[in-house]
Amino acid sequence: MWLVLAFLSAALLGFYDAFKKKALSGNAVIPVLFLNTLFSSLIFLPFIVMSYTGNSLDGTMFHVAEGGWEVHKYIVLKSFIVLSSWIFGYFGMKHLPLTIVGPINATRPVMTLVGALLVYGEVLNLYQWIGVILAIISFAMLSRSGKKEGIDFKHNKWIYFIVLAAVLGAISGLYDKYLMAPPENDGVGLDRMIVQSWYNIYQCFLMGAMLLMIWWPTKKNSTPFHWHWSIIFISIFLSAADFVYFYALSLPGAMISIVSMI
Repeated sequence: MWLVLAFLSAALLGFYDAFKKKALSGNAVIPVLFLNTLFSSLIFLPFIVMSYTGNSLDGTMFHVAEGGWEVHKYIVLKSFIVLSSWIFGYFGMKHLPLTIVGPINATRPVMTLVGALLVYGEVLNLYQWIGVILAIISFAMLSRSGKKEGIDFKHNKWIYFIVLAAVLGAISGLYDKYLMAPPENDGVGLDRMIVQSWYNIYQCFLMGAMLLMIWWPTKKNSTPFHWHWSIIFISIFLSAADFVYFYALSLPGAMISIVSMI
């Protein structure tokens, strides 16, 4: 079951990437990212309110468990990790073609896979090792093809932005496994809905602060912001993909090394 959900999450992320590229075309990054976190928060806010004020969601997959600081401190850290990855990724995607961004992002699952091998002791089979080797070879070939498009991997800072975003994304994936795993498996055992619901809200506050302190004072000298409907679809498809992803990780036997590769 978790394997099917992993494929579904990957398909939803494909739509998310397409709408993200559309929204960022000639647009200011920070406002787009803020609106993304705002709409994502609004999607999950009703679940939080309904869970905390009544019992209509009790026993359903949409119920948000309660938790104090001992729970939320883990979620706040996740918010910083994910938001940092997004910031680097959004700026990099804005200045690079998808033919470059896509394959670099494709290395993130490889990093997550290796991390799962080292940190969680997940065992790779022959086919997974072949996948790792092919991903490394494709990245080397990508570097050559990038130069043909006038992009020098060594001297283009946006390449480093995308790579750093991929590294932080891999760290986030490994951290998710730690959050979802039960205590008997050396995890925290957090409820998946409390993680997804609240980390969106924390990210919204963080991006709101960045919008007011960094972008707003210099907006006249930076790329202007313009509204596009694709911004809403970023939040819809990302929220759906994350919901399926967290549900997959919460199922018994789910392996982050496999989920990330898909």
